[in-house]
Amino acid sequence: RTGDPRLSLEHPPLVNALSALPVLTLPNIQLPTDDPSWQRQPPDVYWYIFAEKLVWQYNHDVTRMIFLARLPIVFLTLGLALVGFQFAREAWGRPSALPALVFLLFEPNLLAHGRYTTTDLGGTAFLFLAAYLLWRMWRGNRWSVVHWLLASVGLGLAFGSKLSTLIFVPFFGLMAVLPLYPARGWRTAVRRLLQFLTAGLVSIGVVWVIFGFEYGPFLFQSAPWDQLNHLSGPMPTFWAGIAKIFDLGSGGRAAFLLGEFSTEGFPAYFPIAFITKTPLPILLLLPLAAGLLLWEKRTRGTAVFFLVPPLLYFLFSLQSGLNIGYRHLLPMLPFLLVLISGLTVQTLKIPQTLRVYALRIGALWLLAVTLWIHPHYLSYFNVLAGGPTNGARILVDSNIDWGQDLLRLQQWMADNDVEKVKLGWFGTADPAYYGLNYEPMPGFPRPEFYGLWTHPPFNPAAPEPGIYAISVSSLWESHWGEKSVYPWFRAREPDARIGYSINIYDLR
Repeated sequence: RTGDPRLSLEHPPLVNALSALPVLTLPNIQLPTDDPSWQRQPPDVYWYIFAEKLVWQYNHDVTRMIFLARLPIVFLTLGLALVGFQFAREAWGRPSALPALVFLLFEPNLLAHGRYTTTDLGGTAFLFLAAYLLWRMWRGNRWSVVHWLLASVGLGLAFGSKLSTLIFVPFFGLMAVLPLYPARGWRTAVRRLLQFLTAGLVSIGVVWVIFGFEYGPFLFQSAPWDQLNHLSGPMPTFWAGIAKIFDLGSGGRAAFLLGEFSTEGFPAYFPIAFITKTPLPILLLLPLAAGLLLWEKRTRGTAVFFLVPPLLYFLFSLQSGLNIGYRHLLPMLPFLLVLISGLTVQTLKIPQTLRVYALRIGALWLLAVTLWIHPHYLSYFNVLAGGPTNGARILVDSNIDWGQDLLRLQQWMADNDVEKVKLGWFGTADPAYYGLNYEPMPGFPRPEFYGLWTHPPFNPAAPEPGIYAISVSSLWESHWGEKSVYPWFRAREPDARIGYSINIYDLR
């Protein structure tokens, strides 16, 4: 509505703007631009206040707003699957296209984030589109202006959707010079690198278009970059966001792993997240596909293209102190799933019938897993992890609990004639908006819950009678340092579960 990206330093505006487009069809949406949160700095603090007022105070049809804002993410998920379909078809042949489509459509982690109004799925989709357009450009025997322009736009869309896609710049640079394509030799390697570098320069212009040609004083929030804030330039929000991401990557946010907490991150966080939240059929088919496709000379170059960027990204993730969710591994999945679809290639040593059957069994297995976990995709954990009921002992936050089960709690209360609950809520939604009858207990991030950590309204050593509904992230006190409020509840099994993100304890 305003064309002003000031309130979001951590994310470029492309995916958020796409999410907002359907909401514009509502005739009476009110923006709280008259509220002080629109003017105060730094914006990464005050946007929470602005969002709270936008959704819960200034407007009165939250359900419709959120539904409309989610629709573009659903379409981006379908677009990601179609890109994978075409990529597999061109890379491996027609028989690989349908398996790639099935894996991309029914992988539960992609499905989970393919229904929420966030930038994670959109960034993954545009990044994989950029990778596909680069691969098409590099396979040519000459410099095709059309393919070069498409690759430039693809890179711009990726960089304009999520800042973490910039991590792939050196990875794609490496892919440009490796001998993975039909035309080989140092001259063609130099040509591919020049294509990539010039496309990258043009992509900056595409990002500037996405920012609405924003121009103004720089907005850096930390040293040494804040010394440049007396200067002006294009996309000040974009450059400030990059600096902000570097600060976040060095730690500072609470991370939870296997009952332990850290603000510096865990080296084992992403390996454990990948092993426990990736479906078993993918974990089993991935080494089989990688081994066979790398072994065969004819398929080796393409296999390296699909395997090396996600592997380098994974190794980079191990160094990050920002350990807040499997969602940060989503950019790896399209590469790996299209790699798996290459098991249909006819020249591989293992008989094709066995490989095709393995792929079909894996696809059916994945479909069964997805139907089983439906509709709780976000909370999926595989059997190696003990399933979703054990997931909260391994990972919390966006791995299992993003406040998605609030309305299911309301339905459970109605079905079980429960008039009121003691609610330890983890989520941004306002339970009172939905008419939920509750007594607040310590939670995050809403003030009426967060303010209770220092003086909980119950005896932590011997809780008073009542029905307690505690979000699993609150249960582990993921955003509170003392870990002394809910140990009594952590030591016992819940009497019921709402989805897999809210535990019910009946102490009547």
